[in-house]
Amino acid sequence: MRSCSQQSHIVVVVAFFFALLFALVRGFFRGEHYRFHHPGLIHPCPCPKFSAFPVSSSIPYAFFSIWLNLHVLVLNLCLPDFLYMFGLLAGDDFCPMGSIYANPKEASFFLPLGPQVDVYFPPRKRSRVNAPFVLDGEWFEQKQKASIEALPDECLFEIFRRLPAGEDRSACACVSKRWLMLLSSICKNEICTKNTSVENVEKEGDDVEFGGEGYLSRSLEGKKATDLRLAAIAVGTSSRGGLGKLSIRGSNMVRGVTSLGLKAVAHGCPSLKALSLWNVSTVGDEGLIEIANGCHQLEKLDLCKCPAITDMALIAVAKNCQNLTELSLESCPNLGNEGLKAIGKFCSNLRSISIKDCTGVSDQGVAGLFSSSLLLTKVKLQSLSVSDLSLAVIGHYGKSVTDLVLNCLTNVSERGFWVMGNGNGLQKLKSLTVASCRGLTDVGLEAVGKGCPNLKITHLHQCAFLSDNGLISFTKAASSLESLRMEECHRISQFGFFSVLFNCGAKLKALSLVSCFGIKDLNLVLPTVSPCESLRSLSICNCPGFGNASLTVLGKLCPQLQNVELTGLEGVTDAGLLPLLESSEAGLVKVNLGGCINVTDKVVSSLANLHGWTLENLNLDGCKNISDASMMAIAENCALLCDLDVSKCAITDAGIAALAHAKQINLQVLSLSGCTLVSDRSLPALRILGHTLLGLNIQHCNAMNSSTVDTLVELLWRCDILS
Repeated sequence: MRSCSQQSHIVVVVAFFFALLFALVRGFFRGEHYRFHHPGLIHPCPCPKFSAFPVSSSIPYAFFSIWLNLHVLVLNLCLPDFLYMFGLLAGDDFCPMGSIYANPKEASFFLPLGPQVDVYFPPRKRSRVNAPFVLDGEWFEQKQKASIEALPDECLFEIFRRLPAGEDRSACACVSKRWLMLLSSICKNEICTKNTSVENVEKEGDDVEFGGEGYLSRSLEGKKATDLRLAAIAVGTSSRGGLGKLSIRGSNMVRGVTSLGLKAVAHGCPSLKALSLWNVSTVGDEGLIEIANGCHQLEKLDLCKCPAITDMALIAVAKNCQNLTELSLESCPNLGNEGLKAIGKFCSNLRSISIKDCTGVSDQGVAGLFSSSLLLTKVKLQSLSVSDLSLAVIGHYGKSVTDLVLNCLTNVSERGFWVMGNGNGLQKLKSLTVASCRGLTDVGLEAVGKGCPNLKITHLHQCAFLSDNGLISFTKAASSLESLRMEECHRISQFGFFSVLFNCGAKLKALSLVSCFGIKDLNLVLPTVSPCESLRSLSICNCPGFGNASLTVLGKLCPQLQNVELTGLEGVTDAGLLPLLESSEAGLVKVNLGGCINVTDKVVSSLANLHGWTLENLNLDGCKNISDASMMAIAENCALLCDLDVSKCAITDAGIAALAHAKQINLQVLSLSGCTLVSDRSLPALRILGHTLLGLNIQHCNAMNSSTVDTLVELLWRCDILS
């Protein structure tokens, strides 16, 4: 239905022609005629032949101009309808009764007519036409050019899978998101492949890295983790065999990774061997099932904080990825017993399992896993609702287990550890870590020591009910023990500590005691025993009761020490350290006395004189009584020293200068943090030391100006400077 009738069109056209005729006649008598050079533009041209004729008219010229202007406007308004009526224009491209201007700003170009002024309309911008007009008979028809975007996805899919090379597929993927997602949906076995030269493979994008295992590796974190990026990686690496290792940590909150992104990886990377998903709440079962169906070579799977993944996906992985060797599950509340049973049943090559804070896992799942997985070597169970039954199953079926970590199992009692030790299944166990398990008592630890004859490394953390009796019984039974670390075991006393040295003197190599407040510095009467010749590393940290008397005993029992760490021991003085230094026969290599505030230059001078030929690492952080005398002794005797930390010591510019002028010292790391007496005068000395330094810490050196720091940064460009 048109806005103007056919009668109105005829009236307007007739009126326009009468107006034009009137204008021509009047112009003839005025000595002018009008030439038409452009639609809407009329030029007056003087006619000398009729210029002498008088000009007379009953209609003023201004009124005539307005009248002509009005008719031109009406014609512009109604011309489209007129053409449409006669079939010269098809479609509804014009809106009746609308503006005549494509741009409202063009209204300013419509000028009113005045005396001797032409009618002016600015030429309009030509509208874009997809195809030229082709005359067919008496009508104009517009032919649409065929566009590839008009093809359905099925046709594009068939085109894309026939692309000859990976470069072509990568180029097409850059056209649009639609093409990228279509290309990412093509499985590798659906591509019509041809032999691709090595040169083409090497020229393709370098958006990925080569992992240590020899296959392509990629890690996405935070905002970089999106479905589009995964699709691009899958398409870009498909011609090179696809990714071998993929790690996604965190996700974009707006356009995060979903199952669609994992689907693209599954189609483009069938050789994927390692997948890690951390804190990806938008990925559900569908995505992991696609991985299971497309990546049968998967060997390592790490799921952390993936609440949308359930047992259904884990079962699919178990059935389709039977080469799985490592599985880590953490904070996945919807993963439970059924998934673990399937893993144990189908993944016969599983060698490492870690389950942490999965509320759906109970004794049933652990029992089903261990009873079927006969090749398990590394096991970690943390913060699970398991009981003594799970430990009994581990003690019976864990015949291949070499590393076992039990952390925060609150429902496990003394009986569980006792049964595990007496199950005779942990014959190959070499490393045991028990942390925050109240069920580990003296009886349970003794049973573990007897049932694990090859146990070499033991770490006991926050075992509140473990006392000296259990520790002594354990060290007697565990005859192969080489390393023992006890942390926050407050019932262990000085007697239990030295009993370890008496019982394991033949093989014990490392002994560590951390934050055990039950240690009291008592004068012990030692029995006649052979020294612990095997001990090489001793670490006593933050045990306030450990003092000079205990150090004197250690000096007599451990003559072959090489690494000594005595930190946070405020009760230790020169009187306790000097016997230890003097009794060491092998030569100390690493010494850490951080936080021993009562140590003086006398100890450092003795250390430099006795062990300067072997000392490589010295830490005196917080020893406020250490001064330039120690620096001079170090400069003269410690030729092999490469790492020195004198933070918060009484070191001045003279001490730094002594180090700089040492003939043999080659320091690589120097820490002067908090040395308030070191000033700008040390710049020349630090510049000399900078020839070998790789790391320099001058934080909180308040006497050093910022300009000096900037100069150091410029001069020591090879050195990593903290300021």
